[in-house]
Amino acid sequence: MSHTLPPALAEIVNDFGLCERQEKIALLVDYANQLLPPPPEAFADGDAPESVPECMTPVSLRVLQTDGRLRFYFDVPPDAPLIRGYAAIMQQGLWDATPEEILRIPADFYHVMGLEELLTPQRLNGLTAILAHVKRIALRLMQKPSSAEA
Repeated sequence: MSHTLPPALAEIVNDFGLCERQEKIALLVDYANQLLPPPPEAFADGDAPESVPECMTPVSLRVLQTDGRLRFYFDVPPDAPLIRGYAAIMQQGLWDATPEEILRIPADFYHVMGLEELLTPQRLNGLTAILAHVKRIALRLMQKPSSAEA
């Protein structure tokens, strides 16, 4: 599966695959603390952040596109550290990925990470929804000029 993931995401997936259950929880929380806020230029277009309505935790995101590469910025409440951690994994794993790379990611890639051991089915649905939303954005941006920011 790692050949279908952007290199940074493949590395994160591999790290999780090597961890025991409790280590995975700690690593997920560590990622939650690394979630980057959007820079001021993410607000330049005046558009509101996009929400992920399928996720029970309030998740919204913004994306910046530069030279055909994407950077995602997620807003997830601090009281949802596991979903926040997953958002940070997506942020770091997809940093500067192309829309084409994002569209190749299998919807269930987190199984290799062993996250189904940690999360309820409801939270796993949220992970799937976040990735699906990111893919919809990537597809939409593929249809725009590469110099555009979204």
